[in-house]
Amino acid sequence: MLTSVDFSGRPFHFIGIGGIGMSALAYVIAQRKLPVSGSDIRSSHITERLQAIGAHIFAEQQASNLEFFSARPNSVSNGSKFVKYGETAKNGATYRAATLPESVLPQVVCSTAINPANTEYRAALDLGCPILHRSDLLAALIQDYRSIAVAGTHGKTTTSSMAGYLLLEAGLDPTIVVGGEVTAWGGNARLGKGKYLVAEADESDGSLVKLSSEIGIITNIELDHPDHYENLAEVIDTFQVFARRCQITIGCIDCSTVKEHLKPAISYSLKPEIGADYTVDSVVYQAEGTTARVWERGHILGQLNLQLLGEHNLSNALAVVALGRYLGLEFEVIATALATFSGASRRFEKRGEVNGIRFIDDYAHHPSEINVTLAAARIQANGLDFPQNRVVAIFQPHRYSRTQTFLTEFGQCFSSADLVVVTDIYSAGEAKLNDISGERVAEEIAAHHPEVVYQPSLKAVSRFLTENLQPGDLAIFLGAGNLNQIIPEVVACYEQTAQGMPQEYRHRA
Repeated sequence: MLTSVDFSGRPFHFIGIGGIGMSALAYVIAQRKLPVSGSDIRSSHITERLQAIGAHIFAEQQASNLEFFSARPNSVSNGSKFVKYGETAKNGATYRAATLPESVLPQVVCSTAINPANTEYRAALDLGCPILHRSDLLAALIQDYRSIAVAGTHGKTTTSSMAGYLLLEAGLDPTIVVGGEVTAWGGNARLGKGKYLVAEADESDGSLVKLSSEIGIITNIELDHPDHYENLAEVIDTFQVFARRCQITIGCIDCSTVKEHLKPAISYSLKPEIGADYTVDSVVYQAEGTTARVWERGHILGQLNLQLLGEHNLSNALAVVALGRYLGLEFEVIATALATFSGASRRFEKRGEVNGIRFIDDYAHHPSEINVTLAAARIQANGLDFPQNRVVAIFQPHRYSRTQTFLTEFGQCFSSADLVVVTDIYSAGEAKLNDISGERVAEEIAAHHPEVVYQPSLKAVSRFLTENLQPGDLAIFLGAGNLNQIIPEVVACYEQTAQGMPQEYRHRA
């Protein structure tokens, strides 16, 4: 693929523009007043947001979408006669778009998720459009700013969102490109007028090595994408290249892999005895947040109060403290901002509370993520004012390759839940592997957990939940697929019966 990016006015066309990563890039490009079009097979609030700022959205992925910009005027010369692209002239000749001036052919942006057989992608190749991977465009944007790229197997969406929020609250007016939606800027991206860009840097397909950022934050390193990496060593190689391409790195040395293989210039840790540049003590994990005293190289900075739950989010916040201090911000400014950060969408996101049941949506799909997320859920459930509080974990495995690789680990990461409901695997486009299934995952969990239920479809999951949840339950939906689509219908079912419940159990905002 070509890697050069033209920001001088040449159009951009995004195949799969509604994806969380693609749409963030498209939003920034459109806000920079560059021509943007894109296609997606499903309309959403994300595509509607892009349309509202001038992007042209196609509801189907087809070759003719690439004509959009050449259609102004949509013609090529045939001597003194003009014919539209794709039409046949009287002499029988068909005029292909390849004969159009190169300047009207859009730069086509796609992600690894786009199948090489995709009709629109194939047409772009045939027409001679410049083809850019999503990471090529992000790499080019990073070069336009003093950039902070947040990488890591886990926590990068929360950490990058928190970092962007800090810079926004500190008055630095950053440009932000992240993999989750944040209320403070109304989506997954914003275009600022300041000199900083905060970007989430994805390692899933190896494209992390293209990024050259001023500051690189590395939260942790694990094998999470066995569809791309053979082993952890390959993942480490990718992060090492990324770290070398950054001017300075900030890393969590609670992760032994980061500590041993990256040796970050600025380190942070939740364990004071490790000797990191930034650490904490006097930590209190509560149902509605976390407090800790922060240290900087042996000196007390002050107290941090977070709305976010669990030690993993305290670690994420400590990364942002380290970033803020490197940028010269006073700790009071940092602490004040972080105290009001409420998180990104699908990261322990509260979706409703009715009949004494709290509904939480979380993107966790790797055993390590599930383990720490359920630990945070247990803290919150214990703080609910009901005689009996259960954590009900509803899990949709994501990708056959990941499920097969980590089957044993999935079996052991649900100990903080009282009841586990497992449904079938969300393929994410992968071909089915004969020896792995959602039912097999449920069996593996049941070998270590006394209360496990398998429901083969989302419809079955919804029916089970509407019949079995009870006041005091914290129902947490876990997965990177489409499991969260059933949350509204389950909540609506309980809202219909709320009038028959005691007042204290009824809907809470």
